[in-house]
Order: sequence, then structure tokens, then C-alpha cells
Amino acid sequence: MSRYNKAPRGSVTGVIFCIVLLAVVVVAIFVVRYYPIRHVEIINRYSEEYDLEPAFVFAVINAESRFNDRAVSSAGASGLMQIMEDTAYWIAPMAGLSDFSYEQIFDPEVNIRLGCFYLRMYIDRFGSMDNAISAYNAGGGRVEGWLADPEMSSDGETLDNIPFAETRSYVEKVNNNMRVYRLLLKILQQ
Repeated sequence: MSRYNKAPRGSVTGVIFCIVLLAVVVVAIFVVRYYPIRHVEIINRYSEEYDLEPAFVFAVINAESRFNDRAVSSAGASGLMQIMEDTAYWIAPMAGLSDFSYEQIFDPEVNIRLGCFYLRMYIDRFGSMDNAISAYNAGGGRVEGWLADPEMSSDGETLDNIPFAETRSYVEKVNNNMRVYRLLLKILQQ
């Protein structure tokens, strides 16, 4: 082999470094775009108050609105955690908001407070995070019915089968989001 055919060691190392750097940049762009981390102080405050894992709250917000605090669904759910007007008026006094007006739902502080309260309420009612996620998406009455149906729940406590494809996908999405947020939050804490 001729001495002219060998690539200098420094240039190979430089190419590898550039490839690794490019990969890191691409991953960072992906993470920032698809797994934003916003409203950290508010999420931490209400996660602690309602004994929820912050990654869980981040995961629900991502699944509901992708962190768009002005989001409004076709069904009329609004804000970061996509809370319906009737639900908001029902849970606001229980969450300590005495002079609540639905226009406040777009305030991240109010929306996250109500959403965290609602998630805690469903965890306490149904005993598991997956049941709570299902109820958050499909409604508590439906989850009660599914748990009472032996075709949906073999033990009356765990949903073995979720009959709504949208709710099944939602539970999977929240759980996948939560795994990513656990990792991201762990990295940020270091």
C-alpha cells in the first residue's frame, strides 16, 4: 500500500467527531420538539401537592396539548391538560379555586393545578395509573363500567382490555411519554 493512500489519523478522528456531534444535535432537536420541558416549577409544585410523579404530569400534558397552553380540542377541552368546562367548574372548588372562571383555564398555573387534582382523584378512585389515564381520556363512568365487566377486567381492578381504540392508544402514548420524561428529567437533575 502506498503511503499516499493512507488517510491521516487526525482527519478520521475529525470525521467521527463531526458525525457524533451531528447525531447529538439531531437527538437534541428531536427531544426539544417532541418532548418539551416547560412550566417546570408549576408542574413540580402541583406534582408534589397531589403526590404525582412529575414525569407523569409532563407525559399527560404532552399527550393532551404538546404544551400548547392555548389548545382547544374539537370537543371543547382547553388548555395544557385539555380540561372540559363542566369538569373544570366541578373540580375547581375541590382544588381550592373559589372564584374560578373558565377563561382561567388557559393560565398554566390554573390548568396544571386542576389537571393534577383530577389525575390524583382518578388514581385514588381507580387504584392505578393506567386506570386513571383511561378515565382521564374516556371518563370515570366508562372506566367503572369496564372494571365491572369480566370481559374487560378479570379482577375488577385492572383493565385487561380497553374497548376504545383511542383510549388504548392514549394510555400507551402517556406511558411511552412518561418513560422519555423520566430519562430527560433525570438528565436535567444531574
